[in-house]
Amino acid sequence: QVQLVESGGGLVQSGGSLRLSCTASGRTFSIYKMAWFRQAPGKEREPVGTIRWIGGLTSYADSVKGRFTISRDNAKNTLYLQMNSLKPEDTAVYYCAAAPNSGKYDYWGQGTQVTVSS
Repeated sequence: QVQLVESGGGLVQSGGSLRLSCTASGRTFSIYKMAWFRQAPGKEREPVGTIRWIGGLTSYADSVKGRFTISRDNAKNTLYLQMNSLKPEDTAVYYCAAAPNSGKYDYWGQGTQVTVSS
């Protein structure tokens, strides 16, 4: 089992920045990839970006490319999401997730609210 705890959400004005963190514990050696997802009110959860735990290869949703950056610190078992140039449409609950292989994400954090005011 892997436990994930997010932090760093909050209220920010349009154009501002926030950094989210996600700390993993438990069987962290089993993690193959991690990701950030988000879910806005009334919408389905959508992927924001992914990162390979070993190697650090990243991918991003088109809606956040050039504004958001995913990184990780393997020594601290922590995943980050640096969000710049935030827009009101980025308002959502943000979740981190971990997958033990190239398949589905088995482990999820509790989510952290990000609200961007116009």
